[in-house]
Amino acid sequence: MKNVLLPVFYMPPVSWFSVFLDAENEIVLEQYENFPKQTYRNRANIYGANGKLSLIIPINHNGKREMKDIEISYREDWRTLHWKSVKTAYQGSPYFEYYEDKFRKIFDLKENRLLDFNLKALEIIQQILKTEKAHSLNKEYIKNPEGISFREKFSAKHPGEFEMEEYYQTFSDKLGFLQDLSILDLICNKGPESLTYIKNVKQSY
Repeated sequence: MKNVLLPVFYMPPVSWFSVFLDAENEIVLEQYENFPKQTYRNRANIYGANGKLSLIIPINHNGKREMKDIEISYREDWRTLHWKSVKTAYQGSPYFEYYEDKFRKIFDLKENRLLDFNLKALEIIQQILKTEKAHSLNKEYIKNPEGISFREKFSAKHPGEFEMEEYYQTFSDKLGFLQDLSILDLICNKGPESLTYIKNVKQSY
């Protein structure tokens, strides 16, 4: 088994799941890092009618820095907006209707802390994928942890170091294939084949 440290993301991209669900990886999730802005920790990319669309969870800026203490702002009704965006993007996909009620549960969550929200959402996604991958949270921040650290590995702005095959997406006829979107995109388009697809993602770590 390899020790792997993973950041905690909002409806993570496919590449994250390829690491998380790898049977050889013992997963520890990072909760003590300083919260970095403009990352998947509070955003998920989906395929909208005009291309890539970022769904961003707004944060309360209260001076707290560690991921475990970051609070979500509910001044705007972002959960309703995100759910509408997901429905608009995927209601024409092959499997959205099948999983709609389970997806909906993510947007019914109301947690104060981003970490708790992301972990609950991960639980729901694991139920959809029919996986029960065990994981633990780290106990302190270690700059150079043993094993492999993925804290810096996933960029919400640039393509990652993962190779994945193209699959049909709702708007790909018009706009082409968009790689490594949120796991929601894969599930809506591939359904029960999603797990097999994730296992075939080529990792270069």
